[in-house]
Amino acid sequence: MELSTIPLRFPAFEKELQLEIQEQGEIRAFKTDEQLMRTGQYFRSTMLILNGLVKIYREDEDGNEFFMYYLQPGQACALSMVCAAEHKRSAIMAKAVKDTEIIAIPLHLMEEWMAKYKSWSYFVISTYRARFEELLSTIDHIAFRGMDERLEFYLKKHQETMRTNLLTINHQEIANELNSSREVISRLLKKMEQFGKLKLHRNAIEIIQL
Repeated sequence: MELSTIPLRFPAFEKELQLEIQEQGEIRAFKTDEQLMRTGQYFRSTMLILNGLVKIYREDEDGNEFFMYYLQPGQACALSMVCAAEHKRSAIMAKAVKDTEIIAIPLHLMEEWMAKYKSWSYFVISTYRARFEELLSTIDHIAFRGMDERLEFYLKKHQETMRTNLLTINHQEIANELNSSREVISRLLKKMEQFGKLKLHRNAIEIIQL
């Protein structure tokens, strides 16, 4: 890893902290669709995202996925921080959406840096807050919105995260993540297409105006 990568992804960190991350962190690379975290595992470190994109989700006993949020470069997994600090097993899963590079920070350094570096302390707190707000937004759409609104929220979130209007995802994958059926999702997508909000392609959805 080049030394310039850390300041680029985490510019708010003190130079001394950036150097410690460079020296003490462990670089790990994951291919698209490769698992980074699994339900039930213990954490001995937390991860900072350097490149790529990571999907955080839960999985039920039948293997159905429930999408929670994405992690992008410059972000960290708040739940892995909590589980590592409290020595608890993971209740979530993480998968690389595209080729991804992370840097793993050992548990003892996480605790040490909280007292040593103000920027790290602020980063951890802001990470907790950001993920909590994302979860509240997700819960709000699940509890108080219909499936049509949930689907539109889901597509907008993916559009913003992927930074593209062409989402390479099929109807079954959406249904799995929204805990719905492919038939319902297909019907709603067709309705959105009729209203000019999107255009359906084979295994892809082109966002027109949401």
